[in-house]
Amino acid sequence: MSDTPAADTGAAAGKDPKSDSQYIQFKCLPPGGRLNRWSHAVTRGHDYPGAQAMLYGAGVPDEEMMKNAPHVGIATVWWEGNPQAHTIFLITLVYRSLTNLAFPSTAARIVILEFGKIVKRSVEKQKMLAWQYNAVGVSDAITMGNEGMRFSLQTRDLIADSIETVTCAQHHDANIAIPGCDKNMPGVIMAAARHNRPFIMIYGGTIRKGYSQLLERDVNVSTCYEASGAFTYDRLHAKTNPGSEGRTPSDVMSDIERHACPGAGACGGMYTANTMATAIEAMGLTLPGSSSYPALSPEKARECERAAEVIKTTMEKDIRPRDLLTKASFENALVVTMILGGSTNGVLHFLAMANTAEVPLALEDVDRVSNKTPFLADLAPSGKYLMEDLYKIGGTPSVLKMLIAAGLVNGDVPTVTGRTLAENVADWPSLPPDQKIIRPLSDPIKDSGHIRILRGNFAPEGAVAKITGKEGLSFTGKAKVFNKEHELDDALTRGEIPRDENLVLIVRYEGPRGGPGMPEQLRASAAIMGAGLKNIALVTDGRYSGASHGFIVGHVTPEAARGGPIALVQNGDTIVIDAIKNRIDITNVSEEELAERRKAWKAPTPKVRRGVLAKYARLVGDASHGAVTDQWEAEH
Repeated sequence: MSDTPAADTGAAAGKDPKSDSQYIQFKCLPPGGRLNRWSHAVTRGHDYPGAQAMLYGAGVPDEEMMKNAPHVGIATVWWEGNPQAHTIFLITLVYRSLTNLAFPSTAARIVILEFGKIVKRSVEKQKMLAWQYNAVGVSDAITMGNEGMRFSLQTRDLIADSIETVTCAQHHDANIAIPGCDKNMPGVIMAAARHNRPFIMIYGGTIRKGYSQLLERDVNVSTCYEASGAFTYDRLHAKTNPGSEGRTPSDVMSDIERHACPGAGACGGMYTANTMATAIEAMGLTLPGSSSYPALSPEKARECERAAEVIKTTMEKDIRPRDLLTKASFENALVVTMILGGSTNGVLHFLAMANTAEVPLALEDVDRVSNKTPFLADLAPSGKYLMEDLYKIGGTPSVLKMLIAAGLVNGDVPTVTGRTLAENVADWPSLPPDQKIIRPLSDPIKDSGHIRILRGNFAPEGAVAKITGKEGLSFTGKAKVFNKEHELDDALTRGEIPRDENLVLIVRYEGPRGGPGMPEQLRASAAIMGAGLKNIALVTDGRYSGASHGFIVGHVTPEAARGGPIALVQNGDTIVIDAIKNRIDITNVSEEELAERRKAWKAPTPKVRRGVLAKYARLVGDASHGAVTDQWEAEH
């Protein structure tokens, strides 16, 4: 029988009423009392002496802390070799702010992991036990256009699996997650929806602008890919004295490569990372300002220090992720994404997050919100400015304040601070009247959202288009089919895409299952923009990067590997894309002809049969439901 003093256990543990019955059930203490609600199961009395011995060995200082202190997991999505993953650097800044120590930039890599424990120390100041651990990731920019990109999307679910595993197995009472890159953020949110214990996300922050001396203008990582297309089609030149010694097109490429990413932080435009960060802030899962603070700003350091107090608030008030992941908060996320011109990847990730949290969200909701929401932001990739510029005029909270006042964003949604979203931004400055980044509601870039959900005989279960209006609202062209992304990349590299006719370039067998991994295709879309090919629309069952722009349609469902119509298209078929009627159709081929093609079609034999991608291909669902991997029953 357990030797457990009454003072140690308090109220009896029981079933967590906020736990989803589809998951392993852990007993916990009722809210309103002690904060070690889950960890007490292994630290009370002497029921689990081996566990307590290991915890003492791991650093629990004394019996008082063993029996009474809550356990907070700090999950950092970190690895070397990527500016976004330089996220732990921001935690180092907390230490600088506390100690006033100088920090030579050349030492950054040496001390990052050591000073990553600063967040842990801030938690420990709250008399809680902090356990730091890591989740892996993939650099989309490094893997873009090569086979490594197939591993990117599956890391979203790998991150979710990792954090769920550690949080539950280690009996953590709360989780602070620090992601930096795009799919890392939905990964930590999906994990939070699974374990549903008190949680807060700290966004790693955006990178600073780069500057090209030869182009004589600001550059960022997207510039690299567009410059590649310009280089291939002989359109890349130094601004001054082009072609002279040290100013050749090759020199310009080298200059861009060297200066596009000047330090730590996620890609600077309204690409997928900043799309997800701003949306998640609008959902109430971060502190105000988290999505727009640059990685190396003093504000980001202070946010990290404050997170310990806020996670304690969520524990005391029993604020759980699924309390915040509601239909109303997802609507906020969609509105902000449309207003700011966010990435099509956001649609995939919102669907996955909602799927995990059991919130009814579908492509029809995306379409409905897009139809009623104007596009206002002059942000890259289709615009001029970067997140660093938005930060300087008030950042995301100032934008949210304007949208709440206009009735476009629901300010009543609860947040991790214990206050509503409207209360969080009430004291934030309003956007300056002379700023140029966010257009007034009376003068939008486009009256409705730039993300359109298309259906038709080409994509009966949906496709996601990114159409800002700058490239027109409809496109008709002849199909030119590529069965893998590298086939199109090779054609572009050889300069084989003509300028004299409208073409719909179709890249297929790159969906979640067929890829496998649904790789992003920024290399092709950016090369086309850089080459100035305005006669092109791009369509795929894969994804496009948040940095992609132009007339692009992705996430075509059913994908080619599942026998969708995209698998039946042939070179020369006429494809009509209509962003007003929200249609994508093959118009010159009869239903009888499509039926004959379907009879003749055979699913290709998967080339990947072992390893993580083989497992992913067997488990993953379709893009129209978020491409999740943990559904007990597949959608099809």
